[in-house]
Amino acid sequence: MTEFFIPSPSQGTWYLFGFPVRAYALCIMVGIVVGWVVGSRRWAARGGRPETLETAVLVAVPLGIVGARIYHVLTDAQLYFGPGRDPVRALYIWEGGLGIFGAVALGALGVWLVARRRGASFLAMADALAPGLVLAQAVGRVGNYFNQELFGAPTTLPWALEIDEAHRPTGYTEFATFHPTFLYELLWNLGVCLLLIWAGRRFRLGRGKTFALYVVLYALGRFWIEALRIDPANEFGGLRLNNYTTLVLLVGGLLWLVWLLRFRPGLEDSVEPGAPSTDAEAEQPAPSRAVRDEPAGDEPAGEEPAGARSRPEMDEPEEDATDGPDPSAGRG
Repeated sequence: MTEFFIPSPSQGTWYLFGFPVRAYALCIMVGIVVGWVVGSRRWAARGGRPETLETAVLVAVPLGIVGARIYHVLTDAQLYFGPGRDPVRALYIWEGGLGIFGAVALGALGVWLVARRRGASFLAMADALAPGLVLAQAVGRVGNYFNQELFGAPTTLPWALEIDEAHRPTGYTEFATFHPTFLYELLWNLGVCLLLIWAGRRFRLGRGKTFALYVVLYALGRFWIEALRIDPANEFGGLRLNNYTTLVLLVGGLLWLVWLLRFRPGLEDSVEPGAPSTDAEAEQPAPSRAVRDEPAGDEPAGEEPAGARSRPEMDEPEEDATDGPDPSAGRG
């Protein structure tokens, strides 16, 4: 066992009046709130109505949870179907088992339904939500730490994660410290969040480009992190099923991003009916200010400076003079 390591928490569930309070569930709830706040601010900055995004989130969250459970059950069907298994347990979502890919898929469907009903731009809303979404994923990974799950291969690195023997998979009981893949993904997601915000501002990424970049970057990180994990999973050709999912997302997201950059440059004209035009505001020149000559010396404003007239003032103007006073006298 290495001299330096990250200790695992002694427990991940507490009881309040007999009701179990799980750290994993709390992390997911906090992540949802954080993602909501970030997305709301970004949507408002684009000129969108706050109530539109709030409705989208309220629809997307429950659909996302259902999608996450469906993905888990489909990719780990052997846990619920077959000899000696109880298919009804597939509905026991409180026992754990969620897949982020299903959550994003059905969650995106919920956002699309609301955007379509409100007449808002679905891609603009996806762009607004992308940084908050990956930030929520980072917060959610802390829940895996409390559950002592989804860790990587044994290691003696100084940041290795200590896993209790009861949580070690078969064949690894003699090892005590493992790669903290939850921490790797947490840090990766934080970096992706910051990069999305920076790139969106720097390159004016709209029309779905911020979300497409999120898909590419998350899939890239998830692929190499998934390869470190040793928890039981369905494999094909030596690769875990999630690796194939991330490969499809990586290639598809990259092609989509390139297409958007080529054929959909810039930002949307408006994110929803009645919202201000982003491009119009950006292209509108700043209002010009009239240039006025400042009074010279200590002469008070509004009085004509000395020498402003082309000729000396006279008590009575000459009626037959052909040249009157300079019409520009006294104007700045």
